[in-house]
Amino acid sequence: MRCDLSGKVSLVTGAARGIGQAIADRLAANGSRVVYTDLDEAETREAAARSPGAIALKMDVTRSDEIDAVLDQVVTQCGRLDVIVNNAGINTLNNRVPIDQFPREEWDRILAVDLTGVYEVSRAAARRMIAQKSGRIINIASIAGLVPLRLQCAFVAAKAGVVNLTKAMALELGPHGVLVNGIAPGSTLTEGTRRLFYGDDGTFRHAVQRMLDHVPLGRPGTPEEIAVAALFLADPENSYMNGHILTVDGGWTAGYAREF
Repeated sequence: MRCDLSGKVSLVTGAARGIGQAIADRLAANGSRVVYTDLDEAETREAAARSPGAIALKMDVTRSDEIDAVLDQVVTQCGRLDVIVNNAGINTLNNRVPIDQFPREEWDRILAVDLTGVYEVSRAAARRMIAQKSGRIINIASIAGLVPLRLQCAFVAAKAGVVNLTKAMALELGPHGVLVNGIAPGSTLTEGTRRLFYGDDGTFRHAVQRMLDHVPLGRPGTPEEIAVAALFLADPENSYMNGHILTVDGGWTAGYAREF
């Protein structure tokens, strides 16, 4: 898929690797000047180096002062801010347990990044986009925010919050020319899911086939397939989609795929 993002400035959180990097690369390949942001400065610079004219900046989505400083720098340096992709997110690797055993500190850690981080970045971006009377905010949710999964209550709660936060922002920001939409990926092949499922030594390697039995396409998605959806939502010609959650899951949530 191709679209014309010439003259547009995009910022992607969690862009040093995985889905965020794929989205940032795809936006850059279609003409946008892209700001890659992440916690690891070296990895962020390495990711951005592949895209001509890209900017690499360290940004912690849990720190409102750091977010404001980065967005101020982007607007000063680039003159505008057209697309925000709220991709930065974490999940639990060692605490796949029922809620009665789920640690409060792990709940707080995940909610701070996966939900409050989306709120903080969106709030800061919205102020600037309202002033220029245009913009796109794209939130990376999850199918876990649409159809809850077991043993990850914090991630499920955070992503469900992102789904409805996306819709609430669409109602509020649409009148100002700012479109807000989300993407709900299914299981996607990243470094995190390799450690959990798809690597030879993945923690839950034994459960991979049971999970994929629910996916009609029979495989995980790729970061590049999620990036195509983000490009579609960023496309200037896609000008009437607002408050939508675009599910990219190989059919996982389309219905009950297993035989009775």
